[in-house]
Amino acid sequence: MTATIERGSATAPVSSPAKAPKPATPKKSGGFLGSSNGKKAVMAVTGAILVIFLLGHMTGNLKIFLSKDSFDEYAHFLRTMGEPLVPYRTLLTLVEVVLFASVVLHMWAAISLARRASKARPVKYAVKKSQAKGYTTHIMRFGGITIALFVIWHLLDLTFGVVNPAGFDSAPSERLVDGFQPGRWWVTLFYVVAVVMVGLHLRHGLWSMFQTLGWSNGSRYKTLNAVAALVSAVLVLGFLAVPIAVMTGVVK
Repeated sequence: MTATIERGSATAPVSSPAKAPKPATPKKSGGFLGSSNGKKAVMAVTGAILVIFLLGHMTGNLKIFLSKDSFDEYAHFLRTMGEPLVPYRTLLTLVEVVLFASVVLHMWAAISLARRASKARPVKYAVKKSQAKGYTTHIMRFGGITIALFVIWHLLDLTFGVVNPAGFDSAPSERLVDGFQPGRWWVTLFYVVAVVMVGLHLRHGLWSMFQTLGWSNGSRYKTLNAVAALVSAVLVLGFLAVPIAVMTGVVK
């Protein structure tokens, strides 16, 4: 007697192994502002605000060459602009708030980027940086400190009149002329050093802003480099013209 043996499939279906899930990519905290590009954008925007302010401030200072009355009218306009729609000094206060916020954000972004660059390169390069690179680093670092100290003195001297010989109750033009008298040559010297630092800082800052915005490529390299140098030179010469004119007796 024979038995029939039924055979099943020669091969049993084999299920493919499940793919291992990909490890989750950790998200960077802080969003756009927490990134290097975000911080560079903050520096570019706040830097542009400060440049616009410097240009306007320089233009106002140069009114002293027209007459003392013209300069005093400019100072009065700053405090009364917007009247009667808004109360006295409202718009000027808003401008000051924006400027203060811009300075704080500018410094925050600069310090954050410097710390991030230092952490990303814990081991120093064996090859030393070029002298030009070293000068730039020192100018941006110590120049910023010098400018900050100068702004504090400038406000105490010409805005609030605390350290000015003419005092707070005097006219703005009187505080300006008395503040740069030959007997206060050290004040003028401090002013000159600070303004030159502003120019060097501005020169590098403008070029960095052009690079951040992606404008410094190709044929525009030389043009934008010249623009950065020209704007810086105009501001330095414009701001230095007034104290030098007072020191030499051109403005009395």
